[in-house]
Amino acid sequence: MWRVFFDSQASRDQASAWLRASGDARLTCERVEVEDEDWARRSQADLQPVRAGRFVVTPPRCAAEAREAAHAGDLLIIVVPSTGFGTGHHASTRLCLDLMQEIPVHGRTVLDIGTGSGVLAIAAARLGARAVIAVDNDADAVAAARENLALNDVDAQVRLDCADFRTVDVLRADIVVANLAGELLRRAAADVVLRANAGGDLIVSGMLAEEEAAVAAAFGSAGAKLRAAKSEDEWVALRFAR
Repeated sequence: MWRVFFDSQASRDQASAWLRASGDARLTCERVEVEDEDWARRSQADLQPVRAGRFVVTPPRCAAEAREAAHAGDLLIIVVPSTGFGTGHHASTRLCLDLMQEIPVHGRTVLDIGTGSGVLAIAAARLGARAVIAVDNDADAVAAARENLALNDVDAQVRLDCADFRTVDVLRADIVVANLAGELLRRAAADVVLRANAGGDLIVSGMLAEEEAAVAAAFGSAGAKLRAAKSEDEWVALRFAR
């Protein structure tokens, strides 16, 4: 017996209809409603503050302690654990935060593609970006990002859109950050590069080490020049210039 979970009723019903239409008498299926038990918040309830250079990313319950332990020049980001990807505890998020600190951000525009819980957009605002646009096609992630932007008092600095970034009518940004899956980065490389101003910077992560060469080649073919790479465990982040 298989038990398969879907993030929407429509997806579940579509899969059920496909199975019934297959005509295979061995396959039977039953639709079951499962209550939302807020599993993400519960599974991340014990998260502690994590550091990435000057950034300290912390859940709200540890914020006061993190402030007291902060060093001069540290930048605090408070993130509510949720289904939105990117609490700062994943290596790809930390790698992006590290690379963001290697380039000038103050006074520049930033586009955060696949913002998840909004960590990188908040980081850009903390570094003094003139304007930040954060985009994600996951409604749950956007809701989490909106909560975190307000919690960090940067919601006036960040424009948040729930959409596929390729369909959003936005100005090009001086800095483009994309923390996505490696295969998506490879396929969307040309679209990501087009979002960066000439002379701008691109930071991409979410790829495994085995995907690095393919992603780097795709961005190179789209006109981006590799400037730096960082890795942690099996995860890699790359910084390009356009």
